[in-house]
Amino acid sequence: MSEEQTEGVESDGVAAGPADAKESCTKEQSEAEEEKQPEQWFITGANGNLGQRLIRKLLSEGAMITAVVRSGRAERELTRVFSSTRQLRIEVIDYAETMLLSQAAYGAQYAVHLVGILKSSKHATYATAHEASCTSLSRALKDTSVEHITYLSILGAKPDSNNACLASKGRAERILFRCPTPACTLRVPMVIGERDYASKMLSQRANLKSSVTFRASSLEQPIYADDVIDAICSAARLGLDGGLDLAGPESLTRAELYRRAAAVLDRTTRVRSIPMFLGYTMAWLLELFMSEPPVTRAMLGVLDHDDQIDVTKAMGLLELEKLTELDVMLRKTIVKN
Repeated sequence: MSEEQTEGVESDGVAAGPADAKESCTKEQSEAEEEKQPEQWFITGANGNLGQRLIRKLLSEGAMITAVVRSGRAERELTRVFSSTRQLRIEVIDYAETMLLSQAAYGAQYAVHLVGILKSSKHATYATAHEASCTSLSRALKDTSVEHITYLSILGAKPDSNNACLASKGRAERILFRCPTPACTLRVPMVIGERDYASKMLSQRANLKSSVTFRASSLEQPIYADDVIDAICSAARLGLDGGLDLAGPESLTRAELYRRAAAVLDRTTRVRSIPMFLGYTMAWLLELFMSEPPVTRAMLGVLDHDDQIDVTKAMGLLELEKLTELDVMLRKTIVKN
């Protein structure tokens, strides 16, 4: 549009002259250039199954990613999984190094914190993995370009929980809610994805003619890994603030879940239940006599949590239309031995 054509055009009652048209054009060009810029993501705990899935999805969308891991081994694993690309930068940083985290997050729009543990040990405590890492992240991202933090937590997490893991996760959530950067916590139950721990466990159970488990009547509401990834991306891009409980579309007993997994393989399995107090007793003895027990009481308490929630509200806020059906996620993940 020429200057002659713009003269006399009115906007909000003010005549738009040549200078106004030039300024408007410059603004439109600036906005168009901004829209063309790729998204910038900052991901901590990026070497886990969900971290790798998130990276894969964002890379396919053309995003620029800074992935933070704590060890050279994790760095090598990510490098092996993802071929060299200018879209992905991997940084080895201890989560206590606030300044290094801040520098690594330079230019990022969205931060995703996937750091967490189910079983604590002398070398990896709940306080360090959850509360300390969230405190460092909150301080590191202050006064940076990061517009939003998405944190992955566990269904049932709350600061006053009797379970040490769930209480620690709840306190970590509270730390992020109090930080200057808007943060959204997604609390999820069992996550099922290809080649992850949950799918391997279910595959093992599905291939057995019979098995035993603690409190087979415990309710599970598994969610597919890709649905969690979609929720993380939505929470960030929508700038949601606060906590959301999200789970799969179906709640069922642990025994029924094992039978449904077996049905995917055209098999049947018998599930026998063991009282939960026996599991806690066993875990207590292991904690008493082993420096690094394979199972702890807190870990069993998280796994034994009854999951049965209505996801309608969370789905609406996240603008997600549909969750992967249970039988579909089982067919995608259960393998025959």
